[in-house]
Amino acid sequence: MFDKTTWIKLPRNVLVGHGVLEDLSDALAELYLSGRPLVVTSPTPDGLVGDRVRAQFDDPATITIETASFDAIERVVDAAEAADAGYLVGLGGGKPIDTAKMASDRLDCGFVSVPTAASHDGIVSGRSSIPEGDTRHSVAADPPLAVVADTAILAEAPWELTTAGCADIISNYTAVKDWKLAHRLKNVEYSEYAGALSQMTAEMLVESSDAIKPGFEESAWLVAKALVSSGVAMSIAGSSRPASGAEHLISHQLDRLVPGRALHGHQVGVAAVVTEYLHSGERGEWADIRDALDDVGAPTTAGELGIDDATFLEAVTTAHTIRDRYTILGDGVSEAAAREAASFTGVI
Repeated sequence: MFDKTTWIKLPRNVLVGHGVLEDLSDALAELYLSGRPLVVTSPTPDGLVGDRVRAQFDDPATITIETASFDAIERVVDAAEAADAGYLVGLGGGKPIDTAKMASDRLDCGFVSVPTAASHDGIVSGRSSIPEGDTRHSVAADPPLAVVADTAILAEAPWELTTAGCADIISNYTAVKDWKLAHRLKNVEYSEYAGALSQMTAEMLVESSDAIKPGFEESAWLVAKALVSSGVAMSIAGSSRPASGAEHLISHQLDRLVPGRALHGHQVGVAAVVTEYLHSGERGEWADIRDALDDVGAPTTAGELGIDDATFLEAVTTAHTIRDRYTILGDGVSEAAAREAASFTGVI
């Protein structure tokens, strides 16, 4: 008897483009959300567009957070209960959006994503990345009910945040390869649809990398569309597999070894160059990944991340211990193999 089922949770409304922030209230009206909104933000995005967001609601409450953490999630939960909030609006970059996403899961209420930087695919996905000490936890949660990404605002964000978002998407190349490998060797469930969508998204960005430049709103449009597609792929898969493989494990290990040294997207981008070499050797697509990163102005070497060679190699050889997720790293890569991959590709 065939008894396979799936439950895919996706955003109801996704608005991407010039000036769409002014359509926020209209997008939410279609969702029939009730109660008072609590805007979860951080100081910089609140100063930039906080008033424009609050002006679209009757009697909104606001809480600002400095960092994403489990303590911040508790603060948001307490603030929502005190304000009798019916739903949360995450306004800003990764910190407020990931925090609001987790808090809404705790509160069992709706969540809306309003990114002010195109820095990661968490603006759409059902995953949150929450640091705790020298560890970063990837936690499952429901995706946002709506996403409103105003490209005029995204284009004004610091360029390094946009390049981090580009690198995060480009690393989908190796994440999908790891997922397929785990399916073949460990019988991990694989979604052809989610895998194809994630890979297509990475290819789209690589093919357009020479057109992604600072100061151009069209560049923000390309990156935002890619981030939305990547987040949707994860929702379809019901896991982070379409966008997280060995390159993310290496990045998480770097967070432990040298916390705060570089942006997450930049770390996974550089790690993807190495993991692609591990997958396919000299004739692999590692040069295409490296060149695309260089085109958009993202780091391509450990040194450009501010990380010394020894630390980067330690991350590659120990990253398999981060979590129980089968990747090209298997049960560990030797230092000699890691050094060959990183040296040949110019990462070290």
